[in-house]
Amino acid sequence: MFDKLLVANRGEIAVRIIRAAKELGIRTVAVFSDADKDSMAVRFADEAVGIGPAPAAKSYLNIEAIIAAAQQTGAGAIHPGYGFLSENARFAHAVGAAGIVFVGPTPETIRTMGDKAAARAAAKAAGVPIVPGSEGEVGELDHALAAARHVGFPVILKASGGGGGRGIRVAVDEAAFEHQFHTVQAEAKAAFGSGALYLERFLNRARHLEVQVLGDGERVVHCFERECSLQRRRQKIWEEAPSPAIDDVTRQALCASAVRLAERVNYRSAGTLEYLYDDNTGEFFFIEMNTRIQVEHPVTEMITGIDLVREMIRIAQGEPLSLTQADVQMRGAVIEVRINAEDPDKNFMPSPGRVAALSLPAGPGVRVDSMLFPGYVVPPYYDSLLAKIIVHAETREYALARLRRALDEFEIEGIVTTASLHKRLARLAEVQMARFDTGFLERLLTAWTPFAS
Repeated sequence: MFDKLLVANRGEIAVRIIRAAKELGIRTVAVFSDADKDSMAVRFADEAVGIGPAPAAKSYLNIEAIIAAAQQTGAGAIHPGYGFLSENARFAHAVGAAGIVFVGPTPETIRTMGDKAAARAAAKAAGVPIVPGSEGEVGELDHALAAARHVGFPVILKASGGGGGRGIRVAVDEAAFEHQFHTVQAEAKAAFGSGALYLERFLNRARHLEVQVLGDGERVVHCFERECSLQRRRQKIWEEAPSPAIDDVTRQALCASAVRLAERVNYRSAGTLEYLYDDNTGEFFFIEMNTRIQVEHPVTEMITGIDLVREMIRIAQGEPLSLTQADVQMRGAVIEVRINAEDPDKNFMPSPGRVAALSLPAGPGVRVDSMLFPGYVVPPYYDSLLAKIIVHAETREYALARLRRALDEFEIEGIVTTASLHKRLARLAEVQMARFDTGFLERLLTAWTPFAS
């Protein structure tokens, strides 16, 4: 048990974790860079400790500074949020070695499931379908090319330790393969410290589905799926549940496969298993696992009524799962859109700056997760996510109507956001009919005005 929790993150997820901890009667510590000293997380936490300059490498990625802040304040646990060090096995191990509880899976689980090649092997052993691909990592060009010929073009090259849409390239044929191989390898070394790659067959016009799980190290339950196919540069911008693409039989098989894999690795905490779904054949394939809370976790919270962050903290305190599978039910439909500090009219150029005025949507079935307030200065150093607008209604049609209303209520001055893009998407016929795949938005943006580059 612990009575003080340090949040090793920033932005809206730091605020979200602080709120959950306070509701459990746990005192909170925020860490902050020089750029975030006036943030909402700092204002809401019981204590706050500066950990370095604005660049993430000198603050939010500084393991020694974060652990020192926990020791200085007497925090018994650290919650990593998402991004930054959340899937870093070395960080999880260092936290435990310092006698502090890591709110998340064990370092061994993070290491196994965070390595995409190892995760594929674990999935295969659990009888979970995987996209045809290389047997493990491909380190040399000749080896990789031989694997690509065996799998069949087009193939997608991925950094084994990658995430967030980085370290990924598609090679449509052998002529393009060598260049893409070296490009991904260089990106992987720069972003993740390792040039290890693996490859999979590229499924054209597939959907991206994911299953939320909760485990206590002995037992795992699923919290159903989320549809995440609306993406730009492999970054999700719109998520919803239930997926409008699958029937109940497929849903049960998909979620059961996620539980099998999570149980095989004795999963503890919240996690998400991601899949590609082929609309034409009805097949689904496991692609990777995120061993952390997801940006889109409010979708699941709204449709099931389960506080995932609270459950993570409870599990970290040594408590068993409070839920059985029968307790987890979906009610209605939920849609979440991500509001980023980017200008859609200027090829999504970042738009940092001071928030001069702000009015957030409210009313029945509307939730906003954000760290914004009038006068807040959006720094240029980090991810551009500002807020998530989440709506819940009886049906997907009503949820879309509620989303349109909520987006019309959202007003911000001083910076440009992607709200205008979501307003347009929410009124688009293809989106209303759920006729989209992971490449839909990219194709749309090349033809659309004013959002075409």
